[in-house]
Amino acid sequence: MPDQAPTDAIREVQFEHSQTLPALLEQLRISLLVSTYQAGKLISVGARGGRLALSFHNFDHCMGIGVGPDRLAISGGHQIWTLRSMPDLVPQLEPAGQFDGCYLSRSSVFTGPIDTHELAWSGDELWVVNTLFSCLCTIHPDFNFVSRWMPPFISALAPEDRCHLNGMAWDAGRPRFVTAMSETDTKEGWRPDKTHSGCVIEVPSGRVVARGFAMPHSPRWYQGHLWLLDSGCGQFLRLDPATGLKDVVGDLPGYTRGLAFHGNYAFVGLSKIRETSTFGGVPLAARRESLKCGLAVIDMTTRACVATLEFKSGVTEIFDLQVLPGTTCPAIHGPHAENDGQTPIWAVPSPKPAWTL
Repeated sequence: MPDQAPTDAIREVQFEHSQTLPALLEQLRISLLVSTYQAGKLISVGARGGRLALSFHNFDHCMGIGVGPDRLAISGGHQIWTLRSMPDLVPQLEPAGQFDGCYLSRSSVFTGPIDTHELAWSGDELWVVNTLFSCLCTIHPDFNFVSRWMPPFISALAPEDRCHLNGMAWDAGRPRFVTAMSETDTKEGWRPDKTHSGCVIEVPSGRVVARGFAMPHSPRWYQGHLWLLDSGCGQFLRLDPATGLKDVVGDLPGYTRGLAFHGNYAFVGLSKIRETSTFGGVPLAARRESLKCGLAVIDMTTRACVATLEFKSGVTEIFDLQVLPGTTCPAIHGPHAENDGQTPIWAVPSPKPAWTL
């Protein structure tokens, strides 16, 4: 199904989707949040009345998405934004009946250029994959960040992107596994052997549970199993952390990056790859011309792809993909709502009695 969406005065996004995608989102009562640093957008993928509903929101260098019970965290450039859920405002939104959720930008914290990748909430505490400093960190009002864990082969906290730490698998409110592109301890040491040096590391022990990946991303712990994307091969994997054995669930037509689950379904982000040294030599480069940007939905029982979304123009790379449960068509108001073509929404408490002076 072809469609298009004007997202700003310059960029026009054209996309196609399978007929099954909006029906599946409504059946599961979910929507999807997709980040693209290439286009500088957070994309909401929802459905209403059997039709797909996409909206685009400006976040500079948009990458990690953290979904909490009542809030979102979005990394953008040198800062991380927090958006709060405002369900009481939904009845006021136009057009009436379109939305079943509402998230408004409330605050941001300046981290500086730490190359923030994935995010996850642990209660009110936000954990961040800090790629530039090769660590997992949390946010503090007095500091750019607070380092909480580093792989044991990293000898110092330095802004050198030594191993390209990029993803974390979250379990019971704590990081359990991370992905990195190498086990190197020098500035950008991961680059020369990136086509085969990727690894998965257990947290907090630091044990490397598997090696030999081509630029791995998006590790996830779900239903008692470890999953990840071998991005440079375009694969979606299940990994046994005890033995390191890999089970290829699916070969997909894109650089796989961004992974989320809901019920019996896996949602996998797909990207095209640029003709740069970053992607040079990866196995996927041999079929560069046939790669797609978008997402694929995999039935975990049959391992079949049951729904797709493909961006035909305007978006070529995706970083993160997260499920937003309980809402099929959220209203997202980012920090630059006026540039998104949105009118202001005000969140204010009920007036208090006048003070007696």
